[in-house]
Amino acid sequence: MKKPAEPPIGAIVHGDIRVRQAKSGSRYLARVRWTHPVTHHREEATRQFGSEHAAQNWIDEQVGIARTGVNPGQTLADYVASIGTSWARGIDASSTMDPYSAGIRRRVLPTLGQLPVAMVTAGVIDRAIDRWESEYGASTVKNTVAALVLVLDQAMRDGLISRNPAKDRARRQHVGRRNTSHRDATNPRDLALPDVATLNSLVTAVVQRGNHQCWGDVVTLLATTAMRISEVAGLLVGDVDLKAGLVHVERQTYPGRGGLITKATKGRRRRIVPIIDPLRPTLERLTAGRRETTRLVIGPRGGVITTATLRDATDWDNVVVQLGLAGLVRHGLRHTALTWMADAGTDLYVLQRVAGHQDPAVTARYLHPDHAAVLAAGSRFSAWWGLNGDLTADLGVPGASAGGRENGA
Repeated sequence: MKKPAEPPIGAIVHGDIRVRQAKSGSRYLARVRWTHPVTHHREEATRQFGSEHAAQNWIDEQVGIARTGVNPGQTLADYVASIGTSWARGIDASSTMDPYSAGIRRRVLPTLGQLPVAMVTAGVIDRAIDRWESEYGASTVKNTVAALVLVLDQAMRDGLISRNPAKDRARRQHVGRRNTSHRDATNPRDLALPDVATLNSLVTAVVQRGNHQCWGDVVTLLATTAMRISEVAGLLVGDVDLKAGLVHVERQTYPGRGGLITKATKGRRRRIVPIIDPLRPTLERLTAGRRETTRLVIGPRGGVITTATLRDATDWDNVVVQLGLAGLVRHGLRHTALTWMADAGTDLYVLQRVAGHQDPAVTARYLHPDHAAVLAAGSRFSAWWGLNGDLTADLGVPGASAGGRENGA
């Protein structure tokens, strides 16, 4: 079927409406005419409507198409189809693109796709998020809203809307399923293993179920270094410095579009993590006699170990249920390491470096509640002091400040 003619960008469009009487009532024939800016041919398009208002709206849409190249009255679904992946400019095609595209396809369009773009208001988006929160987890909803923000940013650039109504909705205090009858599952401390004995049982269980030591090695690394499993997969033998007692975390490897992707760590933040005594024998075994450029941990057949391969090869879901750890996921081992480091008295700024977090507030969630309360009290006291005195002054030296001390450099 031939696509109806549309005025090209830059054309000057003229419109008129003619009324035709029929047995069923009046019909309104809307016509738009223009001269093509390149070929200079006279062109036109017509369409029939049941009301004068609808006919005039169509003419206005054609004028808008000539001005911006897009139909200002089209639905969100039609708009997304017309712009392809232009909304995704600047995002990581190897990792972010897939979950964002899934958010558009599986949630945004089924919920909002039938609405004209201009009718996708902040209130409509709020109600959509309320619905998504009742059905999906926090990460899924966050990715969906982030993708919607990008689509409506593109709509702003196309002149369809003057303000992006999704941006404020992206700043809601929480997203995702929340069960208030149980403890808050968003607290990472709640996702950690209870003790070392439980970790030892888990290591033993995955080795036995997967019939290979590599599965236990990955679990050990995750729970003692606070690395993400993609970062463990990206480790090379040369990243382990047994003499200095450090592991250099510089890259991550994970499944992406077209196969495995290896790139810099999340946020491109290279970091070092300490080698604790319980981990040293494992690393000594994994590095002994091996080239520095080979992967530190590989599967039984020499492949990369991902979160999916660890889950499937060890029957993870059933193993954790049998150990009384129902719901434990592989990322919970990172939570375990950070929680135990915090409980061991690791300073917040050091814990933040080990975790690779950009925001210290994210790291602070791993602190024991008592510690967090004390730090919060200190922050409030500092804020009060800033209103009532000089925060830079050295109270131990009369007259001293950040600019230097009296009678001395």
